[in-house]
Amino acid sequence: MPAYLISLCRDVTNRRRLEDYWANVAPAFKGFEAKPLVAYAPFEILEGAGGGVLGVVLFEFPSMDEARRWYTSPAYQEVKKLREGAANFDLILVEGGVVPAAERMPKSDS
Repeated sequence: MPAYLISLCRDVTNRRRLEDYWANVAPAFKGFEAKPLVAYAPFEILEGAGGGVLGVVLFEFPSMDEARRWYTSPAYQEVKKLREGAANFDLILVEGGVVPAAERMPKSDS
């Protein structure tokens, strides 16, 4: 089942360093099945308190395992150091598919 990596850029603290990350991250994907679907394209928040999102990136992987394998790879962990301290991101890994309504969020009480 496909998996999706959603990256939300919340704040940029060092643009030059972030651009260095962008310039060097592509080789970290070599050897992995990752398909870029969205990278900093125009977006709008339709609902919610999404203020503070500056950019959105979306990648498709063939599975959660492949996405985790990429994220924990030595190549990505090395280039990720360029991003650290340059910007604040939320990275969300989600499995593709639709969970039946009765099975959704079983730990929520309300």
